[in-house]
Amino acid sequence: MSEELLTEKYDELLNGVLECYDRVIIVGHLGPLSYAQGMTNYLYGQQIRIFDYTKFAEPLRDEIKGRMTEIATENGLKIEYIGKKRWRKEDRIKEIIKERGEEPGIVHIFSALETCKSYKPWYDKGQGKAYLKKDTGKCLHYYVYFIDEDYGLCYLRIPTWCPFRLQFYCNGHSWLAQQLKQTGIEFELMDNAFVDIADFEAANQLAAQFDPKVLHAKLDELAQRYCPVVKTLNLTYRWSVMQAEFATDLVFKCQEELQAFYPHLLETLIHAVKPVNIATFLGRKLHSNYQDEMGNRFNVRHLGSCIRHQMGPVSIKMYDKFSLILRIETTVNDVSFFQQYRQVHHRHGQTSTKWAPMLKSIYSLPALRECLVAAHRRYLKFISAIETPEFGLQQLQQVTETQTDNNRRYKGFNLLTEADAFLLRTLLRGEFAVTGLTNKALRQLLPDKNSGQVSRLLKRLRVHGLIKKVGKHYKYHLTNLGRQIATMALKLREMYVIPTLAQTSA
Repeated sequence: MSEELLTEKYDELLNGVLECYDRVIIVGHLGPLSYAQGMTNYLYGQQIRIFDYTKFAEPLRDEIKGRMTEIATENGLKIEYIGKKRWRKEDRIKEIIKERGEEPGIVHIFSALETCKSYKPWYDKGQGKAYLKKDTGKCLHYYVYFIDEDYGLCYLRIPTWCPFRLQFYCNGHSWLAQQLKQTGIEFELMDNAFVDIADFEAANQLAAQFDPKVLHAKLDELAQRYCPVVKTLNLTYRWSVMQAEFATDLVFKCQEELQAFYPHLLETLIHAVKPVNIATFLGRKLHSNYQDEMGNRFNVRHLGSCIRHQMGPVSIKMYDKFSLILRIETTVNDVSFFQQYRQVHHRHGQTSTKWAPMLKSIYSLPALRECLVAAHRRYLKFISAIETPEFGLQQLQQVTETQTDNNRRYKGFNLLTEADAFLLRTLLRGEFAVTGLTNKALRQLLPDKNSGQVSRLLKRLRVHGLIKKVGKHYKYHLTNLGRQIATMALKLREMYVIPTLAQTSA
């Protein structure tokens, strides 16, 4: 029997499924000014003394302030200074939009004194040379909120001090809403989620067309309009991804249909998801010396109950948004966490094409989308196997029986024994999901078995349909049945059998 995903099992209860970028934050760096050595070289190139760095930056600061005042006057706005720490700009923007409407244009401008990156002059007596060292300070920042005809509600954060690191925010769902309007497809949007779309297939096709070239042109236009130092210094911005969120939404027709199984699903995931599973979802190999943050976290928010799985700079979470949408959402704070098959430039000048950490450029957004779509598919497979215990138990019964192949008997798997449970946990390791399983790799994890014993174990797994051979190579992957069996075995042992026996012994 083929593996049935939640999207298939509840197909008649769904309005549709949507895969789309959510929050996207882009940062812009003025090439040579973005690091201390580059800033030092720039000043020397312009024949400006290093200790005149402040005199160099002050006129540029005043130029930005003047431009912001000019823009506010042109749009009949008053720049609102934020002095409170726990004050949500988003709530104020919602109030303004409710009054002004959603037509394109500037919505509001905030100003706030916030931490910024900077430099300080330094003189090295040994070298007899002055240069800049990186430093931090505080400067006035402007937040220009506007509704763009293509990207919806956005903001541009503009610092008034060198090196003038810009920050741009947009939301993929707002962008998609604008595309749907332009194509005449009806939809219903609540906050940053679609509760209904007339044509989900067309919406997914549009969402996949989020073009970094168009975004690049938009960002350059915004920099020219709101940050006059670009023209003054005759420099251009380099744009990179600071944070990206990607969401897969299972949109149910009514709340009761989702809530009928969601609490059980959530309770199961709290106990069943292990670090090795998180690595598997994200297509990573979990090394024994992994030192970064990793684990699960559960919390209840106004949008719904949420479980969050963390691995370093990436987290994948699931929650019931408005109790109506089952959302799987991945937040990426460092895109280089993922690998990309790309051209690599080496120090000696040559290039090669190979797997390497993903570049932080906005042009990595399509490749990042592919990685996150794949991660959500793996997560969906995992929760689908857990949520369907009746099917899983049938398969468990089948796998425990002795099977015969070429007149040779292969005993079933006793899922309550530690040996078989450990084997199944091993099969679920992240590296096997990516590169496949070999005799050599399995021996390293089962040091008590020799090559012949592992070969017979692999044959036993194949006969019971838990793994399949890849082509003509001696490499294996878990089948859909194998993944379901392993997941359900862990659930039975760790959530029912062991806790129950522990209570009995007490």
